[in-house]
Amino acid sequence: MREILLQAIGFCFVIFLGYLMKRIGLLRKADGGTLSVIIVNITLPATVIVSLASVDVSGTLFFLLIMGIILNILVILIGGRVSKKQAVLERKFQMYSMSGYNIGNFSLPFIQGFYPLAVPFLLMFDIGNSVMLTGGSTLLIDKVVGSKEETTFKRIVLSLFKSAPFTAYMGMLLLRIIQVGLPLELIGILEMIAKANGFLSMFMIGLYLELRLPKKAMRLVKEALVWRYLCGVAFALLFAFVLPLDPLLRIVLVVLSVAPMPTFSVINSVKAGMPEETVGFTSSASILISLILMTVIMMLMG
Repeated sequence: MREILLQAIGFCFVIFLGYLMKRIGLLRKADGGTLSVIIVNITLPATVIVSLASVDVSGTLFFLLIMGIILNILVILIGGRVSKKQAVLERKFQMYSMSGYNIGNFSLPFIQGFYPLAVPFLLMFDIGNSVMLTGGSTLLIDKVVGSKEETTFKRIVLSLFKSAPFTAYMGMLLLRIIQVGLPLELIGILEMIAKANGFLSMFMIGLYLELRLPKKAMRLVKEALVWRYLCGVAFALLFAFVLPLDPLLRIVLVVLSVAPMPTFSVINSVKAGMPEETVGFTSSASILISLILMTVIMMLMG
């Protein structure tokens, strides 16, 4: 329990450090964009390659890939149902806020400190999660609200392979299926890069952290977060007490059920027309709520 609390406190400290650097003017929120480019294109792909370099592809891993898709679909459909009486833009915001799981920038650095062997599970879940975040969610949400501007399958595929982490996922998955290994010298170099992923991810969250919101938007934010975490807790209870799962797999799925909003959900909400400050506050609140819930879960299950 002490180690879990120390890890959580460490994450909070790095997030606070990033927020403090922004508040005193040494860094700007825009600098988070630079860090995001480094994380998405360098440290996260390195983490993916290192973590999957010696993994034996099994049915369990493919089960997690499918779960990454299924959970996203379920929460989008629930979000569409509970927001049925709202305006189209508010419905889209509800569904984007409820769907998606922040793996690479939050859940991965959080869990890998306690369970290094769980990292391949997280990454396989994130493959399915990425399929939805980079186009699948938009396609489904457009259908739910009856939008005429639909995302095509071709655009989803092109969007996926423009993503460095997803390309790394697919490349490593193919190599592991045909059982081809990478040179140990290359893995050693990538391990050094991958170690920076946790710190940079938490520091970036601190730069993006927003703690102010216009009162008129608070109702939307409350509804989105309440439904997101109601669904998350329901999934967590299902994985914890109902489904017969391997202990490590159980912990991974329970923790992921309450993971925060991913960056793609923020981007897609803003593209749909939601004000940046509303979406930014929702994302920041989600990070703080998830940090508390994930720490409690790790203490109870770890």
